Amino acid sequence: MIRVLLVDDQLLMREGLRKLLEIEPGIEVAGAADDGVEALDLLDRLPPEHYPHVALVDVRMPRMNGVELVARLREEHPDVAAVMLTTFDDDDFIFGGLRAGAQGYLLKDIAPDQLVDAIGRAARGETVLGGPAAERVVAALRGLPGEPPRDEEPAPLSEREFEVARLVGEGASTRDIARKLHITTGTAKNHISSCLRKLGLRDRTQLAVWAVQHAGEA
Repeated sequence: MIRVLLVDDQLLMREGLRKLLEIEPGIEVAGAADDGVEALDLLDRLPPEHYPHVALVDVRMPRMNGVELVARLREEHPDVAAVMLTTFDDDDFIFGGLRAGAQGYLLKDIAPDQLVDAIGRAARGETVLGGPAAERVVAALRGLPGEPPRDEEPAPLSEREFEVARLVGEGASTRDIARKLHITTGTAKNHISSCLRKLGLRDRTQLAVWAVQHAGEA
């Protein structure tokens, strides 16, 4: 059972998310708060059996905004995966949230089934980025100075691992990769872990950036 904390200053949004998630098997709403201060207070009072695995956090809220809350969660409640869910497609919020420790950044126009999938992935420790956020991150990282030339950095991956990395770069989930390559989800996860280990990367976001930079090399 994945327990989710909802943090949004709009009552209608909180209740809408609650009703959406409560009908999903395997998901339980652990609580709701209208800003970061109330969220932290709620976490301090929750018994262990009701402690959330994922927090869906809005960006603009009174008293304590989403970026500040994410930073506090990372410091005080590191077991809670914070995913920013907002209407704002803004570089300052996207990169501010990710630097603060957010597990993901999604826009509120996301489809319900995609949101449910993202919650599950975040609970498993995966980074979840909506299309616009992923594009901003990739564009920013591709523009970083000091990147080694492509021909000086051959990919130490097998053909299948490179194929998996390419799909990650296209935004495919582990389940999508397994389906497209006709392998099990567990095998897809193992390939992703092997790619990260061989390339010395931290997470799927870095692997996606690597795949974009090395497209066409295999």
